Amino acid sequence: MSLPAFLEIDHVDRMFPTPQGTYVALKDVHLRIAKGEFISVIGHSGCGKSTLLNIVAGLDRASAGGIVLQGREVRDPGPDRMVVFQNHSLLPWLTVRQNIALGVNRVLKHLSKQERRQVVADHIAMVGLTAAADKYPREISGGMKQRVGIARALAIRPELLLLDEPFGALDALTRGRLQEQLMEICNRYEISAMMVTHDVDEALLLADRVIMMTNGPSAHIGQILAVPLPRPRSRMEVIHDPNYYRLRGELVEFLNHQKFLKKERAKVQKAAVISRGSIEKSNLTLGFIPLSDCAPLVVAVEKGFFAKHGLDVTLTREPSWSAIADGMREGQLDAAQMVTGMPLSLTLGADNHPPLPMQVSMTLSRNGNAITLSRRLYDQGVTDLSTLRLYLQTLDRKRLPTMGVVHAASMHNFLLRHWLSSGGIQPDRDVELMVIPPPQMLANLTSGGILGYCVGEPWNMRAVQERLGFVVIATMDLWSGHIEKVLGVRQEWAEQYPNTYLALTKALLEACLYCESFEHRDEIAATLAGSRYLNADSQFIRPGLAGPYDLGTGKTLYRKEFCRFDHNTPHYSEHLWVLAQMVRWHIVPLPSNYDALLRQMLSLSVYQRAVAELDLPPCSDSMTPITLWDGTTFDPTLPLSA
Repeated sequence: MSLPAFLEIDHVDRMFPTPQGTYVALKDVHLRIAKGEFISVIGHSGCGKSTLLNIVAGLDRASAGGIVLQGREVRDPGPDRMVVFQNHSLLPWLTVRQNIALGVNRVLKHLSKQERRQVVADHIAMVGLTAAADKYPREISGGMKQRVGIARALAIRPELLLLDEPFGALDALTRGRLQEQLMEICNRYEISAMMVTHDVDEALLLADRVIMMTNGPSAHIGQILAVPLPRPRSRMEVIHDPNYYRLRGELVEFLNHQKFLKKERAKVQKAAVISRGSIEKSNLTLGFIPLSDCAPLVVAVEKGFFAKHGLDVTLTREPSWSAIADGMREGQLDAAQMVTGMPLSLTLGADNHPPLPMQVSMTLSRNGNAITLSRRLYDQGVTDLSTLRLYLQTLDRKRLPTMGVVHAASMHNFLLRHWLSSGGIQPDRDVELMVIPPPQMLANLTSGGILGYCVGEPWNMRAVQERLGFVVIATMDLWSGHIEKVLGVRQEWAEQYPNTYLALTKALLEACLYCESFEHRDEIAATLAGSRYLNADSQFIRPGLAGPYDLGTGKTLYRKEFCRFDHNTPHYSEHLWVLAQMVRWHIVPLPSNYDALLRQMLSLSVYQRAVAELDLPPCSDSMTPITLWDGTTFDPTLPLSA
């Protein structure tokens, strides 16, 4: 449901002329803010935060688009919007009372002199400065000056309060007191606010939503994070909320990812695309998530398979699967390791994104995931699906229990949902499934924010070895040999660089063959442990690749197929099953042309040519029915229905 249009930032662009040409500071920024809502805007320096705030304030004009406040277009500054700057900007020859009265006397002329005096006195008291009312700015502290600035802004009763890093120059104690005063004032008087900040903790403490800006030039809203922390808030209570560190982790990962992209953009600007022989583009950037099954990409770099096929590849470690998707949409990644359903999700324009047609030429890995539950559940008698159902029935339903998955269109989500449903636990009714980046799973489990998760390694094994969780079931026992990660590229890219696409597929096929050999698994685990890749102790990585695999229950798995890198054919039947799950769980509606769409997305001809040129056994696309552990059968020869 869309927010009431109290304030609408309507597709704003801001461009500045420079000697080198036009500089695009902001590009297509669109946001709707509700009455009484507190918005924080974060991003690195140069992302246009203050420029956007100035446009809303009427201190600057948009080059395209505009600002609408309460149904009126904002074209100039006005008393309906008041700005509190990092620099308090008090007039040094006026007292505290006189600084506040200056605006009140000009804006609230309809009030009597006595009424205006009372307004000034009330706002001085509101910020706790009654004793300093007749002091000059030089006679009060920096924190007190900032409180005067807030009181001055609020005294003329603005409809919108705009804050440009108002606490950035203050010490921690003063900043904390002012933050809590600001929250109390905004809540009491239902004041809408928009604040620019670099401080992620401040953003979470104060905001109902956090707006994350991408790097400039052409900065835009990269992500919007809703902050469901209950109000009224205090800093000490907020940091103990089970959701706090998950939310903070998302903000920090977004900012770190933007910092990385800035460095990579600088590299790209320095390096021209190199062409080698028939390969149209040899310098490639590939995205991956720090998981054990990123091994084919790492091995292709470390063992020279990319170089053998004429490719100079840079691997970029991404913080989340949503960052991978953003990198593909923005063209910053040539290709990426992807969860199975991501190419379909991008192609179909899930989550209200514009459709981005994708291609998949091979499967990178199979199996490799597990469902891990908190150790405290095991200590309370939860050992399997049936005891989990009984445990959930004992919980207070004021708050829906939560489990983590890595992406809405991942096998983790679909297999966890199928497993829960088979045991009489209805996803979205009995338990909420929340998307959490893999590196944040353990922190959420530790904080008690989630009961468990479905994820790849090393995050299950780390939970077991640190006695924070136990593996209730491996996904290979739900669907033996299930597809897991795939190679995803944009369709436009595949058509523009067909020889590069073929070379990329061939290099990764050879890397998968190397990874599948068990004699290489210890070496691979040690390589993955490095700081450029998983940056983790190999004791957490090795069990998922080479075993033995401790479940944390006194039982151990000795099964080589826990993580597989063979059977790389992009089978139509498997991706059709994934589409059926996306429809079943209301991620996307069933497209009428789904058969043609899937066949166009799967680059079977590229895979077949790569296999032939590598002199590997020929492949065919299997249409064999898929049978899951509970006896459920999926027949890919039957048409799907919505």
